Amino acid sequence: MSQLARDIGISRPLLHLHLQKLEDAGLVTSRLELSDDGKALNYFEVADFNLQLTAAAIAEVADSVTASSDK
Repeated sequence: MSQLARDIGISRPLLHLHLQKLEDAGLVTSRLELSDDGKALNYFEVADFNLQLTAAAIAEVADSVTASSDK
């Protein structure tokens, strides 16, 4: 995770927060493994998902973006 955080230019805690939100949404999965030296390693990978882009879905997102930018 440290390398990914460096590659995208954010802190490890911020990356972890984003990955946790993606996991909570079901877009990524994680598994915890212990290395030979006893370090805990958390591996994340993209989960299979099906996204259907419909006019209604776009309208719903557009409304939320417009509503939040009006504040």
